[in-house]
Amino acid sequence: MAVAATGDYDDNNIFARILRGEIPSQRVFENDWAVAFHDINPQAPVHVLVIPRGRWRSWADFAARAGEAEIAGFVRAVGQVAHDLGLEEPGYRLLANAGLDAHQEVPHLHVHLFGGRPLGPMLAR
Repeated sequence: MAVAATGDYDDNNIFARILRGEIPSQRVFENDWAVAFHDINPQAPVHVLVIPRGRWRSWADFAARAGEAEIAGFVRAVGQVAHDLGLEEPGYRLLANAGLDAHQEVPHLHVHLFGGRPLGPMLAR
């Protein structure tokens, strides 16, 4: 079920529970700003989710209300994960769904990082 990007933050969403250690995850990176872990239903040979530690529903929510250090820390973490996974060459894709039309399933900002094979066109026509 997709979720709207408006309203209050849901402290019981799956990513909030992963951050609290209530649900296990196969982590590949963590620092003060972000946690990255393998997706449980990978859509590419490498499919990692990068999530901020803060309570942000969407990219718009994060951009409007997070502090500069948190924004910079999260963006740098995404880049570091791509580097650490050896995806800079030959390349990778980032995807952040926001809201119902984009089929955002978890109401916590997250970036999908895909790689490990040619990924084809961005959207089906």
